[in-house]
Amino acid sequence: MAPDSAVWLYAVTRGVPAERLAGLAGVGGGPVGLVEAAGLVAVVGTVPLAEFGEEPLARNLENLPWLETVARAHHHVVDTVARFGPVVPTRLATVYRDGARVGAVLMQRQAEFGTALDRVAGRVEWGVKAYAVPGASATAALVPDRVDERPGLAYLRRRRAQLAGRELAQQAALHSADQVHDVLGRHAEAARRHTPQDRRLIGDTGWMVLNGAYLAAAAATAEFATVVRELADRHPTIRLELTGPWPPYSFVAVQAGEAQR
Repeated sequence: MAPDSAVWLYAVTRGVPAERLAGLAGVGGGPVGLVEAAGLVAVVGTVPLAEFGEEPLARNLENLPWLETVARAHHHVVDTVARFGPVVPTRLATVYRDGARVGAVLMQRQAEFGTALDRVAGRVEWGVKAYAVPGASATAALVPDRVDERPGLAYLRRRRAQLAGRELAQQAALHSADQVHDVLGRHAEAARRHTPQDRRLIGDTGWMVLNGAYLAAAAATAEFATVVRELADRHPTIRLELTGPWPPYSFVAVQAGEAQR
């Protein structure tokens, strides 16, 4: 490996046909390779330190267009590898000095990776986001003007009614989101409720009231999607968005550790 480059770690698995990765481009456009140790396989790529070293990486992670491009490339590799069996994705920007360091991590954490791979075998992750449906603005129109009321007082009364209606609508949306998460959790083997995403990253101006992740059997894809559709019909105060299936990003407790130089 060139002295001005490092190893980007995508995921850990037990086996993937190396020939099926031929031509697969990863982060930075570089080829994808494998590091094997302790009966495990690390999926890796080579990245330049000028862009992915500790200091430039810290700066680049604050650049949203750069971050989106890198995240898409990372996910593309993980998603490709997941087609061949269970996979433990590593967090974005896990960088090691060389392949020997990666192999050492596999040796040191063999049991943890093995347990995680067993847990997600035959399972996929679904994402369900819920957005509050706008509607509180119509409340003011339901408050009739009084014939003998001054315009200023009429405005204040309509404004108070509008704010009260908006608060009720928000509470209804949050209550619906709680119910949806509870039901989906009962139809999944595990569930996580993440912090709502930054609107700049998702390109949606709506108010996100649920950012859920659900681990379910890969064979139950149709059933899970049906449950989501039924919940959408039963909860008109929110708009549901189903994404996936994804590799199990949210359900792998094992992390490969900090970048090592």
